[in-house]
Amino acid sequence: MAAVDALADPERAAGSARFFKSGPGQYGEGDRFVGVPVPRLRSLVASFRGLDARGVVDLLDSPMHEHRLMGLFLLRDGFERSDTEAARRDWVELYLDAVTRGRVNNWDLVDSSADPILGVWLLDRPRDLLGRFASDDDLWCRRVGIVATFAFIRRGDPSALYEIAPLVVADRRDLIQKAFGWMLREAGKRCDRDELVRFLETHAAAMGRTALSYATEHLDADHRAALRAMR
Repeated sequence: MAAVDALADPERAAGSARFFKSGPGQYGEGDRFVGVPVPRLRSLVASFRGLDARGVVDLLDSPMHEHRLMGLFLLRDGFERSDTEAARRDWVELYLDAVTRGRVNNWDLVDSSADPILGVWLLDRPRDLLGRFASDDDLWCRRVGIVATFAFIRRGDPSALYEIAPLVVADRRDLIQKAFGWMLREAGKRCDRDELVRFLETHAAAMGRTALSYATEHLDADHRAALRAMR
């Protein structure tokens, strides 16, 4: 933590608090910031590579946003560098514990970890966990369930996303809308555009405006307008 704090910038911290909506009643209420840009945090990973699980948990349990993000960077690094199934499982279980305890509690924390840790772990395993998280009422758990499907999409398989779609399609929270629309857009771009169009033609009327807007960004203007008119 001291290495992160040594890079602190109070002015940046104040701007981050506004950007990540940490005010009363906002999605990041109560989050606190040191004021360190992401590239500088990433540059610290090599210096602390090999930090044990206890050290990572200490970072994840910090009230400071950048400490938790650093913890996730190191957790991912440990997961990716592990050379045994048991070691990788231990890192995943640590991650799942952090998510369920509310330590992965802002959109950048979710988006930097759900796909490369949970999603990658589930690629060749039963993926019930995706449905469990996607059906959770908690904003961050649900976003984890959505964004973790990116690992499958990157591999050319959008089925995990379409399986959880019924669990999230009616959620009108902005950060769920954006995550869902983002994954749909990527499924269309990276996997099968026609499959995405068929999904949208069936479900556009039930989707929120933001999710539909994100999902249709790469379609031609007329098709995009026709789908958005279905709402």
